[in-house]
Amino acid sequence: MALKDIQSTGKKDTRSGFGDGIVEAARSNDKIVALTADLLGSMKLNQFIKEFPDRFVQCGIGEANMMGVAAGLTIGGHIPFTTTFANFSTGRVYDQIRQSIAYSGKNVKICASHAGVTLGEDGATHQILEDIGMMKMLPGMSVVVPCDYTQTKAATKAIAAIDGPVYLRFGRPSWPIFTNESDFVLGKAQKFSEGTDVTIFACGHLVWNAIQAGVILEEKGISVEVINIHTIKPLDEAAVIASIKKTKCAVTAEEHNIIGGMGDMVAQVAARNFPIPIEYVGTLDTFGESGTPDQLLKKYHLDVPDIVAAAEKVIARKNG
Repeated sequence: MALKDIQSTGKKDTRSGFGDGIVEAARSNDKIVALTADLLGSMKLNQFIKEFPDRFVQCGIGEANMMGVAAGLTIGGHIPFTTTFANFSTGRVYDQIRQSIAYSGKNVKICASHAGVTLGEDGATHQILEDIGMMKMLPGMSVVVPCDYTQTKAATKAIAAIDGPVYLRFGRPSWPIFTNESDFVLGKAQKFSEGTDVTIFACGHLVWNAIQAGVILEEKGISVEVINIHTIKPLDEAAVIASIKKTKCAVTAEEHNIIGGMGDMVAQVAARNFPIPIEYVGTLDTFGESGTPDQLLKKYHLDVPDIVAAAEKVIARKNG
């Protein structure tokens, strides 16, 4: 399929994909329980609570306690899904996650909304841009960053079926819907196009921007391979290696600090197997600020033109 043929079927926030996904997962698995830290509405848990009131725990504004409760619930065979904003799911409770969940391999699903700068007007205190790095460094922790409503729904159901701790990262704003549930395979990268000149690896909201950038590049006669790295850990290294051996240069695009994010994972694979020029689209060692999602994507150089420019720059480096 050509990138220009990938069309949005509408817009919906990825957090709603989580809310619908956990309900579907819970209907088929009575071990699933949901916990929240005073954010049931923001985390789209209303339908879950309506259908499964006895499988919901309101922990109040006590995120560290929520992680401890979740770890304890696994001992009784439950599959707890913790829910709060990404900043409070990671930065506020890192010690509890490391000691009580990751170290002992507890089957807790840490579900984090409002990630990245597209949280918007809530500002820097809520816009965590370091969480992928924090969570991927924990031994045994899987990290999943789906790209739209449908994929978030599919990912939520998929992580319920695997054993072990998972960090699931999604967002607040309405975003284009352009994937099918059946296309999502946990741990396997999703290729949107075949190309020979440059690979664009992206995750989360920036997958859509990468596709739009690819359309512009193809109109300029550049052959682009766009790959969605929705599972950052464990990374689909085979897909990364196969693509960079073909295109011999890459761009990584993520709504996260370029230090410690998905781009680092791709670069490590390249360095070990097939070194190539790489350009990074992400935040540049900075905190965010208040603004609309569109304003912040532009300000922090995460928009479509920024991906186009990075691709042209890395191709020039390759050819130079």
